Amino acid sequence: MSNAPTVPHATDAGAPAAAVGPLRILMTLPYLPWPITSGGKARQFHLIRELASRGHKLTLLVQSKTEADAATEAALGPLVERLVVLPRRALRHPRTLWHAAVSPLPLLTTVNAFAPELTCRFASLLDEGGWDVVQIEHSYGFEPFEAELARRAQPFVLTEHNVESELGAATYGKWPAALRLLARYDQARARRWERHVLSRADAIVAVTESDARTLQALGGRPAYVVPNGVDTRAFSEVWPNVHSRHVLFLGNYEYAPNIDAVEWALTHIWPRVWQRMPEAHFTVCGHGLPAGWRSRFPDPRVHFHGYVARLADVQSASAAFLAPLRFGGGSKLKVLEAMAAGLPLVSTREGLSGLGARDGVHARVGDTADALADALVRTLSDPAAARAMGESARAHVREHFDWSQAAARLEAVYARLSPAGVMPVARPCPA
Repeated sequence: MSNAPTVPHATDAGAPAAAVGPLRILMTLPYLPWPITSGGKARQFHLIRELASRGHKLTLLVQSKTEADAATEAALGPLVERLVVLPRRALRHPRTLWHAAVSPLPLLTTVNAFAPELTCRFASLLDEGGWDVVQIEHSYGFEPFEAELARRAQPFVLTEHNVESELGAATYGKWPAALRLLARYDQARARRWERHVLSRADAIVAVTESDARTLQALGGRPAYVVPNGVDTRAFSEVWPNVHSRHVLFLGNYEYAPNIDAVEWALTHIWPRVWQRMPEAHFTVCGHGLPAGWRSRFPDPRVHFHGYVARLADVQSASAAFLAPLRFGGGSKLKVLEAMAAGLPLVSTREGLSGLGARDGVHARVGDTADALADALVRTLSDPAAARAMGESARAHVREHFDWSQAAARLEAVYARLSPAGVMPVARPCPA
């Protein structure tokens, strides 16, 4: 892997030639970005905060399965001009189930689609005019906005955190055998829908170079890289306990790749570690922790803690971070945060995707259970070398992945869409 992230010319947003003036931005989201319980929410919250700090005026239109409580209003209110939150149908709502069965759209899209109130509110916001940027987050959240965007020939930016069709394909193998036919059908729907949405965007924002190339090829539209970042200042005072022999994993367990990572680690990696280092411990934290794990993995050296309000506390108590991710796409915010905290990192190549980390310098890398177990034992057995590797990773993240740099790249995408750095309000339909 390269020492620093590089971006191919075709997908590079570059740096803006001049400062982008204050923009009025209408951004749609299929979830509230607070509280931060997932990588996607972390990305959105920090980019919103950075854009607001640069003087841009944001309106967030959110369809959420949870209400905006007082804490959410307190976190987002100071950053935006307006926060409009509409309820999302329950997963088992009859309309959701009906569309999931008969719609040409994939399952994830039907959950967020066919929302007349959301469409109506979006139309009224567009009618106000004066928007410099309209940004749609995720192709699976696009359907409620498509007709209104097309009717006005309104330019928009589409942001994708992953290549959704590839992510979905990786999870279908875990479906029960009786549902495999439905899985193949849904995968075909996902590919069609993804191409459809991508082809309509004026610009696509991806998280990694690899994703940008794929999305650009699928949609035939320009794709730019706005990498994930990390609040480097917030983690600068974290000092891992490299002598503790406690290893950390953190994730959102509504996300299939994180479930796979933990189950693979506990089934195949940790038994190999314990053969050589029986005193080592594994701490698993994060939102949506499956209830059955405690009974399935009863070893007292495994500690399940669920959502952690102060991540720095568990990072400081840990000797290393294990990222046994086998699929997922994008770049991993939990890995960036571990690196920013100076946590010695043991990871698959997938866990380091898009981060430009070097094996033996910023992390120890392996893609098999044997290789990862060996890397963990070596890391825990040499605290001085582990500390040096963690500090090298911290410096790498500080140099390349601060959220301010990611926000500057996003501004550059906005600026490239018109010479003045402001998106036009409308354009004629193509002949």
